[in-house]
Amino acid sequence: MIRMSPPPSIPCRLSRHLQTCRVHKFSLLFLVLLGFSAAGAEITIDFNRFALGQTPTNFTSALTGSGLPGDWKIIADAVPADFYPVMPQMTPTPSAATRQVLAQLSKDPTDEHFPMLIYDGATFKNFKATTEFKIVSGAAEQMAGIVFRYQNASNFYVVRASALGHNVRFYKVVDGLFGNILGPELKISTNVWHTLSVQCLGDQIIFWYDGQLCSSLTDTSFSEGKIGFYTKSDAVSYFANTRIEYTPIVSPAQVLVNSVMKKFPRILGLRIYLPDDQGQMRIIASTDQAEIGRLGTDAERKTYENGAIFYGHGRGTVAVDYPLNDRNGDPLATVRVELKSYKLAETQDMVLDRVRIIVNQMQPRVLSREDLVQ
Repeated sequence: MIRMSPPPSIPCRLSRHLQTCRVHKFSLLFLVLLGFSAAGAEITIDFNRFALGQTPTNFTSALTGSGLPGDWKIIADAVPADFYPVMPQMTPTPSAATRQVLAQLSKDPTDEHFPMLIYDGATFKNFKATTEFKIVSGAAEQMAGIVFRYQNASNFYVVRASALGHNVRFYKVVDGLFGNILGPELKISTNVWHTLSVQCLGDQIIFWYDGQLCSSLTDTSFSEGKIGFYTKSDAVSYFANTRIEYTPIVSPAQVLVNSVMKKFPRILGLRIYLPDDQGQMRIIASTDQAEIGRLGTDAERKTYENGAIFYGHGRGTVAVDYPLNDRNGDPLATVRVELKSYKLAETQDMVLDRVRIIVNQMQPRVLSREDLVQ
C-alpha cells in the first residue's frame, strides 16, 4: 500500500553523546524525514496482508557470503503489551493476542552468512526507513538489520543491531568486501521488540536505534537502491511495522508511460517489463504504480527474448504484449497494452494495429536500456 503524505521535519542538530533511554515501540510514528518536500510518499509494509507460512510476495531472497539461503516466512507472534496502552486493564482476546510478522528462521551457523530479503516494489534515493525488530535466538550470532541502497548481493549499505556484539553498526559492502564500520556500543535485549531507522539524504546517512541517534556519516558509493531486511549466521529474527517515507524516483520508463497516457488517454493499462538481476521479468513502469516491481509471465519473457507478440482478451478488454526494440532492432523490453474491446466490429489484426500505433509512439525515445532505467 502506498500512501502519499507530507512528512514533517526533524531537528538537524546531532547529539554528540549517546544516552540510554526507554522509547515506546510506537516511536516509529515520530521518526520522520529531514528536509523532504511536501510531495513525499510513504509505503507501509503490512505483514498481516500476506499468507501465514509463506514468503511475502514482491520480495526477493538474497545471500551474501556462503551457506544456505535464508528461510523467510510470515508467522504469528505475540502482540507486544504496549499495543494496549489506552486500557491496560483489558486482556486481549485470543484472536487479538497475535499479529503476523516477518521471520528469518534459518539456523545455518556459517560465520560469513548474511541472509537478506529485498523489497522489490521500488528503488529509493532519499528516504527514511523504520522497522520494528526482535532478535529471538542464535548461538553463532544474534542480529537484525536494514539493508539499503541495495544494488545486488555484493554491493549495498546495512545498519544492524547485534545482541551478542552489544552494538549497532553501519557497514558498507562493495564487491562483497565489508568496510566503513561505524556505530555505538549498546546493550541489545533479545526477545524484546526494538526499532531501527535509517535515513538517506543525498550522500548523508543517519541511523537510530530505539529512537536514539547512533551516528551520521557521508558516503558516495551508492546513490540509490532497494531496501530490505538483514540477519547473520543462525540468528532467528522477526520484523514488523515497517515504514518507508521517501521522495519518489521517476524512472525514464515511467516518464514514457505517463507521456503516452496523455496522448492516448483511453488506454486501460500500459506496462513496461525488464528482467531483474536474477533474470525475472518485472514491471518497471505502469499506469498503476503500485504494480511496479511485480513479476511478469512467460508471455512477457518470450516477447523480450525473441520478439513474440501475444494477444489475449477478457470481458470487454483486450491485451497485447509487444516488443520495444533497441537501436539495432533487437527486443529491449516488453510493453503490455490493455484496451477496450469492440468485439463485434474488431478483429485481432485491428487490435494489433491499434497497439502498433501506441508502441511506435514510444519507440523513438528508446534506443538502449539507459533510456528506460537510470
